[in-house]
Amino acid sequence: MPPSAELPGFLHTVAPILDRWGYLAIGGIIVVESFGVPAPGQTIMAAASVYAGYGRMNIWVVAAICFVTAVVGDNIGYWIGLRGGRKLVNRWGKYILVTPARLAKAEQFFARRGNRIIVIARFIDGLRQLNGVIAGITRMPWKTFLLYNAIGAALWVGFWCTLAYQLGANLGPIMGKIHHYQWPAIGVLVLAVATYVVLHVRHIRRRRARTAAEIRAAEESTGTEPAEAREQTQA
Repeated sequence: MPPSAELPGFLHTVAPILDRWGYLAIGGIIVVESFGVPAPGQTIMAAASVYAGYGRMNIWVVAAICFVTAVVGDNIGYWIGLRGGRKLVNRWGKYILVTPARLAKAEQFFARRGNRIIVIARFIDGLRQLNGVIAGITRMPWKTFLLYNAIGAALWVGFWCTLAYQLGANLGPIMGKIHHYQWPAIGVLVLAVATYVVLHVRHIRRRRARTAAEIRAAEESTGTEPAEAREQTQA
């Protein structure tokens, strides 16, 4: 293996594990990270790819192990969420602000946009570890989850293995710059999403109000007693 001095600084934490266990360490760490256990899966994948750039590992074997264990780990998470996740949410979710009502909304959200979420979840810390569990809790069809999870895993592995393999020791300074602007970028993203939600809700309310006004106008023009007035008369 290359000396640790040749590795980017953020990879030092996994270098001893990778030196000792090799390919087994890659698969083990990625599979447990993928079903919700906090583990440096992305870090060890990047480290192994840097090692491959030095000719100490095979980049194709690294990529294959990362892909297979990522898909397997996410599917374990899916079945955890499917079999027991809902009970855990109903019992303990209120303590982390995840109520049954919010879970129901998450199910609707996944039904509309779940495919895209599963694809991009691999690139987002937190979602990468829990996307399978959430998909299981919200009862996304397993075949759908398997397909889009495999697509997301392939993109994730392809991106990081290629980047780390090509950049080698230069990956550290680049990642340092990325992490420097990570939180401002997340803040902008959150603000953009919040703005979209506010505007979308406002649009729905205006559309409903306009529809109600059109119905009242149609009833008045035809001489039909408005529904609210009929209810009051009947009461």
